[in-house]
Amino acid sequence: MLGLVLNALGNGLCISSNMGSGIWTASAVNLNQWLGVDTGLVLFIIGVLNALTNQFLIHRVDVKRFIGQILFVSFYSYFIDLFTMLFEFMGIPKLPIFPRALIAILSIICFCVAISLYQRANIVMHPNDDTTNILRFHYLKGNSTAAQIIDFIPPTIVVIVAFIFTHQIYSINIATLVSILFNGVFIATSDKLVWPRLKHNFKIKFENRE
Repeated sequence: MLGLVLNALGNGLCISSNMGSGIWTASAVNLNQWLGVDTGLVLFIIGVLNALTNQFLIHRVDVKRFIGQILFVSFYSYFIDLFTMLFEFMGIPKLPIFPRALIAILSIICFCVAISLYQRANIVMHPNDDTTNILRFHYLKGNSTAAQIIDFIPPTIVVIVAFIFTHQIYSINIATLVSILFNGVFIATSDKLVWPRLKHNFKIKFENRE
């Protein structure tokens, strides 16, 4: 629950700063501009597709895992809306560009801490973050940075394709760049510094299920 709230808070802060967003959110915004589909609906569909992809990556059907991730996406979207409205009410979008840039960077760190927490707990998480967890421990020998880079390939392709048709790129700014370059670093650092007694149990659980 702490990871869910922190993640939504970080994303709400990132959106209200108007200095870009994470690459997956940016891909949803660009699809919205290209196809006219509601951004929230796009993010939900992406979450469902991520959850389905995870079933293939773990080589088994895990109904509990799938349902938990869909529920996470639902609550996550609701909390993002709440935090975004709160920060807009506080006047963050009206701040000068430099403070908003700092806030955007802090927001990236905030949701990376959140991802670190619920990936280590491995109870329920955003399906996209479960994807990076699976890639990290089952395919990439624990390398969080490599897992993040691979995970960023699909949304980057979406942004490029949307740009071809719209000739515009939306929701890409300093926060997006920081997210692409440092998400894996921030998550790995959080693993060591934030609640260090909370250890990754993903690999143990996976081996016990095989």
